[in-house]
Amino acid sequence: MKKVLFIFSAILFSATVMFAANGEGEKEGVIYLNKESFKTEVFNYETQKEWSYNGDVPAILDFYADWCGPCKMLAPILDELQKEYKGKIQVFKVDTQKEKELAAVFGIKSLPTIVFIPTNGEPQAAMGFRDKAGMEKMISEILKVEK
Repeated sequence: MKKVLFIFSAILFSATVMFAANGEGEKEGVIYLNKESFKTEVFNYETQKEWSYNGDVPAILDFYADWCGPCKMLAPILDELQKEYKGKIQVFKVDTQKEKELAAVFGIKSLPTIVFIPTNGEPQAAMGFRDKAGMEKMISEILKVEK
């Protein structure tokens, strides 16, 4: 019993140290959203009538599907951008096959649909695949973020 308690304590301590080292509240990596996390992280469309982004840093919201070829080509670019702009932007992804309500609410008709969300101001959407240079240009122009 003491051995089990010791192992549990060691795991709990390790998790605490890892969380503290990562920075409390700091997000890391691309975040996949469902309806509930979307309402918390991005915008609660059920309770708010006017657009109001909930995040602290500008965001890229990717509406995608696993069967979509251009979406598959965009995914590694978004991963790279998330790493390169760490702490300056947040990349969110919404699987339109699993989150049909979100896709419907936002009128998603073309995949991928990439929504650029500045911390202040209105979001802007782009339909279709964008290469890395194109994405970086939009990050600079719309989100006003440089590497």
